[in-house]
Amino acid sequence: MIKRNLLFISLLFFAVNTKAQETPQSYSYSLDQAIVHALEHNYSVINSGRDVEAARQKKWETTAAGLPQINGTVDYQNNFSFQQQGVSGGGPFGGEEGSISTFAFGTKHNMNAVATLSQLLFDGSYIVALQASKTYLKYYENAKRKTDVEVKEMVINAYGNVLLAQESIAILKKNKATLEKTVSDTKETFKNGLIEEENVEQLQITLASVNSNLNNSTRLLDVAYKMLKITLGIDINDQLIVTDKLESLTQKNVGAALMLHQFNVNDNVDYQIATNFQKQRELEYKLERSKALPTLAANVNFGYNSFANEFTFFSTNQKWLNYSNLGVRLSVPIFSSFSYKAKTQQAKIAFDQAKTQLNEADQKLKLQYATAKSEFDFSVEEYATAKSNLALAERIEKKQQVKFKEGLSSSFDFSEAQRQLYSTQQSYLQSMINIINKKATLEKLNNK
Repeated sequence: MIKRNLLFISLLFFAVNTKAQETPQSYSYSLDQAIVHALEHNYSVINSGRDVEAARQKKWETTAAGLPQINGTVDYQNNFSFQQQGVSGGGPFGGEEGSISTFAFGTKHNMNAVATLSQLLFDGSYIVALQASKTYLKYYENAKRKTDVEVKEMVINAYGNVLLAQESIAILKKNKATLEKTVSDTKETFKNGLIEEENVEQLQITLASVNSNLNNSTRLLDVAYKMLKITLGIDINDQLIVTDKLESLTQKNVGAALMLHQFNVNDNVDYQIATNFQKQRELEYKLERSKALPTLAANVNFGYNSFANEFTFFSTNQKWLNYSNLGVRLSVPIFSSFSYKAKTQQAKIAFDQAKTQLNEADQKLKLQYATAKSEFDFSVEEYATAKSNLALAERIEKKQQVKFKEGLSSSFDFSEAQRQLYSTQQSYLQSMINIINKKATLEKLNNK
């Protein structure tokens, strides 16, 4: 009975614990907080960090190749059937002249234990390899920085899309409420025979369009939230609240853009990667040149061997014979039918190409920054224009609404003013999100 109760309690605890683990987590982030979270938990960021760690281990692997190496070997041989050796008779082994005698040499059991210490004394290729391992690590460090910069831009864009969808929904709901009241009032006026039915139908068409856009924006908000969650590296079923507002974030980006310094191409991560690539090609060129140099290595062997006709190697009376030797190997390339020269020239050409590509990257990045700066400046101007146009469109719509209610304007004119207002509202929202995204592009180029 006690065992059954214990089993029930264990199962109950496991079920409760599992349910607790499956409960969605809740997050509430400003844009800056979201960026900090993504730079730690984004899937690409995590893997790029692992690439850097793997590159560090690769660097040590290369370094260790030129450090002292110690290897131990134990060999055991059981000669259960000896190999026979033949000798002619009449010689030092006796026997009749012209006859063949056979002998077996060795013992039934042989064992040999040896430790070898080896050291590379000089190898031009190893020296170049050490330099290349640093460049290899630098490449992945730059790749990690590039991933961080790209993830930051992705977070800004995804966060902005959520804010855009939220603001669109808020405006569409407000438009819907206002329009529904207008439709209701117009229907009453039509029932009293003061206006034509066409006026009601025209407003109903506009209302249907607003409802459709509202439903679409609601679906887009759900998609935008899921995209942001994936970018942040959290489960799409977790709860996420964005605390920034589109208007305040826009004003913040306009002010921060004024603090941007002059573009320095050397700070750009893509330029640094191109520089890293040029360094790799330079080291490959050095590697081919180093192959014309001699290599020098040394090794020391310390060992013991023993022989027996019975397996008595672990006996205290077993005799072991020690030996040791020192070896030095010098390898000098003499003539390769000019293959070294051909490979060296190929590496030289690749190095020259990398230098040209670096110059090209310099010019392209400067052009990209100039383009991005121009687009950002335009987005700021467009925002000011859209804000002014929105105020005008709101006044025009209100005037047309008053005229329509007083019978001084047709439903077509009123609907046209409404459509103009709705279009201007969306343009205003889009101008704000453009500022945020263009500012993110500038920061990416500046490697901020």
